[in-house]
Amino acid sequence: MSQYQDLKQACYEANMQLPKLGLVLFTFGNASVVDRDKGVFAIKPSGVPYDTLRPEDIVIVDFDANTVEGSGRPSSDTKTHAVLFRHWPEIGGIVHTHSTYATAWAQAQLDIPILGTTHADHLTADVPCAPPMDDAMIAGNYEHQTGWQIINEFEKRGLSPREVEMVLLSNHAPFTWGKTVEKAVYNSAVLEEVARMAYLSCTLRPDVPRLKQALIQKHYERKHGANSYYGQR
Repeated sequence: MSQYQDLKQACYEANMQLPKLGLVLFTFGNASVVDRDKGVFAIKPSGVPYDTLRPEDIVIVDFDANTVEGSGRPSSDTKTHAVLFRHWPEIGGIVHTHSTYATAWAQAQLDIPILGTTHADHLTADVPCAPPMDDAMIAGNYEHQTGWQIINEFEKRGLSPREVEMVLLSNHAPFTWGKTVEKAVYNSAVLEEVARMAYLSCTLRPDVPRLKQALIQKHYERKHGANSYYGQR
């Protein structure tokens, strides 16, 4: 049995949640899970339909995106995952989808504004949209540069990947992450719902106001603060 069997199983289960949650169509997405002790991560193979995906199909790669175990080619987004895992050691899983509403905001090159308490339950900032990649980056090592597109935008805005676990890439689609891959999947579903709500709100009222700062802090802190009281203890 492979030494990576548990890692492959966790990656498989995370990937299978994406179509179940309505976040991917055909092969439009991937999830990855890292094992930092072994210096590898597991990721979906490229172009394999979800209805035929098996745990043994999952590919193991290192942080340079070299295949360590697996007969298939890893996802075409593998180098992006590798950059994020290497430079953000606090994350344990990454999800990339082309979910409809989040992707619509990305294609419009717009941040998703914080308009309501559902958004504030998860983060206190707008969901950032990184600007279009410049031509030199596109012509170069594109997927590797996509990872840097995300990191550079977070540094430019002074955002922490621990506090903002999602991003849009202009003209592309969303990426989410988390301490675990389960949290990354959860964040992907939350992002799509927040994107849908924001789209509908802006359609109903183009001058819709941002959520009051007091409500932003209240809703975030009651769930994530030192004195949080949401849920069961």
